[in-house]
Order: sequence, then structure tokens, then C-alpha cells
Amino acid sequence: MSRAEKVYRHSLSTRLTHWLAALSLVILFMSGLQIFNAAPFLDASDKTDPARRVLEIGAVQNGARENGFVNILGLHVRTTGVLGYTDDGMGGQSERAFPGWITMPGYQSLADGRRWHLFFAWILVIAGLWYFVAGAISGKFRKLVISRADLSKLVPMQLYYLKLRKEPPPYGEYNPLQKMAYTVVIFVFAPLIVISGLALSPGVDAIAGPLTSVLGGRQFARLWHFVLTFSLLGFTVVHLTMVFTQGAYNNVRSMVTGWYRPGTHEVSA
Repeated sequence: MSRAEKVYRHSLSTRLTHWLAALSLVILFMSGLQIFNAAPFLDASDKTDPARRVLEIGAVQNGARENGFVNILGLHVRTTGVLGYTDDGMGGQSERAFPGWITMPGYQSLADGRRWHLFFAWILVIAGLWYFVAGAISGKFRKLVISRADLSKLVPMQLYYLKLRKEPPPYGEYNPLQKMAYTVVIFVFAPLIVISGLALSPGVDAIAGPLTSVLGGRQFARLWHFVLTFSLLGFTVVHLTMVFTQGAYNNVRSMVTGWYRPGTHEVSA
């Protein structure tokens, strides 16, 4: 295939669900930090237990001023102005875990944070189901999930990214490392984030108590939800890094217009 030849890679359905999911994830992350601010700690326990606290973000009075801090697994770090005692979203500073510029809404409001979170959680679920069904019908979804034939290409692909190999192994629309990452996100991270989020909902907890119990209780559910969310954030950072280091214009254009220009190492799938 000539490098000059463009192919229509992403359908309108794929592009719409991608950007809808991207918007939803940003707002879910920001509103989730807003919700966390109402109880800025995580305990490895079935209920609130300071003796089993793994993370706490707050502030302590030090003379005439307050100092922000983060305690994580026993390590105490001063974080004044960044975390713990920081931007209150209204032009000043106050004791709050995450600053107003990264929460939704910026001012402190648990009720409003929950409204934003719940609304865009449903938007994300609908976009995900839409993508899954459309991809299953078109065959696109099959190309995104890792197969047995891809397993032998994982190490060579990693060596290529580490500059220890001149050429990557041949692949189709997605390389084997991308497929592995997407498979883990789709079948592990996404379901567990949804399940742990449901376990934290007072309405769901009232009618599906066993779900919360399976996760170890509400505090453990909060811990799983937080860890999984930041794991997904890590995946997103890696995803964006790959987009911008492996041909930013070509990759972004394909997700806006659908048209993509394959490299010489890419084969039709």
C-alpha cells in the first residue's frame, strides 16, 4: 500500500462515540475529584477506619497559616497551594483536597458534583454501548481486541518503541500493544469502574447490598474506584503520547474526518 494512499478508517459512528466518550471521561474525572473533596481520604476497610488509611489529603493549622498535606501509605508530603490547602474555585484559597480549577464544579458542592458525575456516567455508558454494538455489526470491534496471533508480536512491538528494533512487526489498524491496552480497558477497567461506582451509589447500595459487600464495603469500593480511575488516567496519558509521537496530524485527522494515511509497516486487516 502506498504511503500516499489514504484509507477511510473511522466511521461516523466511531468518531462520534470517541469524542463523546472523551468529553464524558474528562467531566467524570473532574466531578469525581469534586466528590472526593467531600471525604478526602481512602481506607482499606469495609468502613471508615483511620487506622487503615492509605491516602489522606488535607490541611493543618501552623500558626497563622494552614499547610496542605498528602499522606500516602504513611509518607507525609507538604503540598500547600497544590493539594490540601489550595484554590477554592472562588478566587481564594481554602482547605480542600483538589483545587477548584480541576474539579467540576469549581466551587465546593458535593450535590452538584454528584449531578455532573451521574449525568455523564450515563452518557459514557450509552456511548460505550453504541460503540460496542456498531463495532460488533461492522466487525470493527474484532480488530480492536487482541488475538492469539498478536501475542508473539507484543515483545517486538515494545522493542520497536524502545528503539531497540528498527522496524515494528506488521500489523493492521491497531498494533498489538494498542490491542492489549484496549482489551484490558474494555474488559477489565471499564466494567470494574462501573461496578465500583454503582456500589458507591446510595440508591444502588440500598437494593443491591451484596454488590458493595463483594467489593469489601463502601470504603473499599471507594478505594477500588479511585485506583481504577487513575489507572485509566494513566492509560489516557499513554494513549495521547502515542497519538502525538506517532503522527499527531494523521491520527487526529482520522478521528475527525475518518481518513487515515497508513505507514509502510501497516498492512490491511
